[in-house]
Amino acid sequence: MGRMASEHKSEPVARSPGRPREFDMETVVNGAVRVFRERGYHATSVGDLSDATGLTAGSLYKAFGDKRGVFLAAFDHYVSVRNDELRHRLNKQPNARAKIRAMLHFYAESSHGSEGRRGCLVVSSATALATFDDEIAARIETTMRRTEDMLRELLQQGQKDGSIAPQVQAAAMARTLLALLHGFRLIGKSGRTLRDMLASADEAMRLLD
Repeated sequence: MGRMASEHKSEPVARSPGRPREFDMETVVNGAVRVFRERGYHATSVGDLSDATGLTAGSLYKAFGDKRGVFLAAFDHYVSVRNDELRHRLNKQPNARAKIRAMLHFYAESSHGSEGRRGCLVVSSATALATFDDEIAARIETTMRRTEDMLRELLQQGQKDGSIAPQVQAAAMARTLLALLHGFRLIGKSGRTLRDMLASADEAMRLLD
């Protein structure tokens, strides 16, 4: 449903016979991401989504099927955009240790001020939806597993290039850092300064010595 809808840049939505309405799918899904992050899935109404996306309820149902369909499209888009931003940042780093530090800073920078208070769609979904929706639970597990695998591979690379201490247990440390990254997003909802979050990220790097 929502997964299929998110693959298209724009879709025609018929307002009445012979009068199609075009809308930009990325703009619509970005609006949905924003409101789901701010209000959470259960507190978000179709009216909220209509206000955030600029589409009528009928157009939303036509494009996504229902509120859950909108959420699935928003979740996939949010994860894709975040992953692209992270990869772009990591590609600039000279070695595995620098990549891990950049990854910690990426999450720290997302966990302060107004951005931090909006929270992470993955973390909020894990606490609010994963226990009763198998498809959403699978998406969350896949997303978290991908991040953990990336961390483990970077730790192993760092041990090969000498930037990470050889005694570090890569698999266990990857889980530790994963918990830290998602913990950043959780405490960021209560309002933290960028300085505090970056200091925490830098202190975590000491675990790799």
